[in-house]
Amino acid sequence: MPNTGKSTLYNRLTGGNAHIANWPGLTVELLRGPMPADRNGTAYALVDLPGIHDLIGSSEDEAVVQRFLRNTPPDLVLVVLNASQISSQLRLLLQIQQLGLPVVAALNMSDEAQRFGIAIDHQGLSKALGLPVLPVSARHNRGIHSLIDQLHQWGETRPASNGSAPGPIQSEPDDLDDWQQELVARYVKLPERLLNQRTRLVDRVLLNPLLGVLLFLAIVLAVFQVLYAVTTPLQDLMGSGLAWIQASWLEPGLQLLGFPDWLQRFLLDGIWLGVSTVATFLPLIFVFYVLIGIIEDSGYLPRAAFLMDGFMRWLGLDGRAFVLQVMGFGCNVPSIMGTRVIRDRGMRLLAMLCIPFALCQARLTVFIFMAGVFFPRPWWAPGLVLFGFYVMSFAAAVITGLVFKRAYPSEEAFVLELPPYRAPSLSTILRRGWTSMLNFMVTTRMFIIVGAAGIWLLTNLPPAAADGSGRTLAAGIGHLFQPLLGPIGMNPELTVSLFFGFIAKEILLGAMAVIYKTTESGLGGAIQTAISPLQSLSFMTFVLLYTPCLGTVAAQIQESKSRKFALLSLGWSLSLAWLLALIVYQGGGWVLSLR
Repeated sequence: MPNTGKSTLYNRLTGGNAHIANWPGLTVELLRGPMPADRNGTAYALVDLPGIHDLIGSSEDEAVVQRFLRNTPPDLVLVVLNASQISSQLRLLLQIQQLGLPVVAALNMSDEAQRFGIAIDHQGLSKALGLPVLPVSARHNRGIHSLIDQLHQWGETRPASNGSAPGPIQSEPDDLDDWQQELVARYVKLPERLLNQRTRLVDRVLLNPLLGVLLFLAIVLAVFQVLYAVTTPLQDLMGSGLAWIQASWLEPGLQLLGFPDWLQRFLLDGIWLGVSTVATFLPLIFVFYVLIGIIEDSGYLPRAAFLMDGFMRWLGLDGRAFVLQVMGFGCNVPSIMGTRVIRDRGMRLLAMLCIPFALCQARLTVFIFMAGVFFPRPWWAPGLVLFGFYVMSFAAAVITGLVFKRAYPSEEAFVLELPPYRAPSLSTILRRGWTSMLNFMVTTRMFIIVGAAGIWLLTNLPPAAADGSGRTLAAGIGHLFQPLLGPIGMNPELTVSLFFGFIAKEILLGAMAVIYKTTESGLGGAIQTAISPLQSLSFMTFVLLYTPCLGTVAAQIQESKSRKFALLSLGWSLSLAWLLALIVYQGGGWVLSLR
């Protein structure tokens, strides 16, 4: 079931890096990893299915599990339940047991259940069900070895599989409910009132309709202030290190190898400059995911959904869409895939229209750089600029919801489970930040290299134009779109960088470094002399709202099963970006003229 620590247990059993978050329904992709071999050397593969509430539900996640069990019947099903909520979660275990597949049950968070005063007779429950039931705590690495031993014992004695698909659920829902209640009455001792006073006391403040919203905004503002304060010195240090590598190793090495001048300029001023500029933002990505991990693992994110549910209903959405919007801060692609937890197609499509406006970490790199260059003082100004664009991203989602909610109506009910507050695991969030940082470089490396090479070619071809005797291809593209983008403050250089930003926002600053023929450390000065602060605000507005990256478009096509829907999203985002950038640039110019 969702919110049982399933992904944490998966990581313990396989050493993998499944996404860990204290939010129901976040894991939507199938992960596969090797488990430790048994004493006979037999290898085991563990598949991580999406968390579901019911085996006969109609959400996309539940359909994924149904299709997997029907088309690829596994040798063994490991059912993960939250021990502190066993009285309501046994039903799923009973449903899966009726399929006729071998089952082992892991009651995760058993330490938390004991803290709440819940006593479970595991042996009695195991005998009544006719299957192993083991208490574990994946977060604290307790009971994991016993669970692995149990899986190995099953593997050594398992009967030969006939490969047949599991049968249908046999009992009626009422029969399952009666059986569940009987098991709970016999083998589970619940306190008269759950001993979870800490969660109740904190919720009185954080779930207050007024104070809770103000605190949520304060938390977001604090995240952006910390991001800028912590990552700016790290980025400067990394930029200096990369500049030293270029001056001390790359330039002498290329000259020693006798590379022709044009090839040296291509490798240094094109590929290396673009890649190194993007690489300086690796510390930002690491710190960003650590901060998001703290918010998720603490259990606060579902409460933010609860707070915003009433407002989101006004937009034709619900609290799940708000959380997915927040998750889009990391990357829009998994957030769009996360809409599978929404059963109603209308609400799901509307959520997919809104999510691309989330201020993802790729855009965040651009905003932190531009805010530091054009609004460095006072010390709180850059963080306030970042917070302002966060508010603008949410405003764009609000506008989208209001415009399209009649086109994509929904009446689906929203049931939300609020987990208890938990102290985030330092090792978990650090590992997540490190993995996300590495994944950023791995998944974008080809975009960055190809993009940087393409921009260098556009700014240096034809050869005569690169020498100053004519117009380069990049200048030609910039001037071609000047009638459209000039009114919003875009010069030809910014226009060209926007084209490459469509491929992936991660290469946008690298593109600008190549276009302005400067290093990462000198890019700020070059941009300051080329555009005004008002132009920078218009540029950031357009970058925030215009066409998302190719990965987001592909995810929209995959999840909506409609190219027309993806084209609608593209057209809407471009139109809204141009309109709001026009308001920022022309309106800002009008205000400045009055001073």
